[in-house]
Amino acid sequence: MNVERYLRLIAGAIVVATAVLAAFHSPYWLLFTGFVGLNLVQSAFTNWCPMMTFLRKLGVPDAHNATLP
Repeated sequence: MNVERYLRLIAGAIVVATAVLAAFHSPYWLLFTGFVGLNLVQSAFTNWCPMMTFLRKLGVPDAHNATLP
């Protein structure tokens, strides 16, 4: 997998997890869901995302450097 796929996986997992937590624990978890959404919108305009930087530092390859599965 590459950075872009991991980013979508992590963002989707966080959104689902916080939605479930909001439904069963506290609606304040939706603030974290909103933060993830705003970060994705910001990254669409700036082409920079903190999670992508973190994943690259962990050694996850970019899409153009990754081999197909």
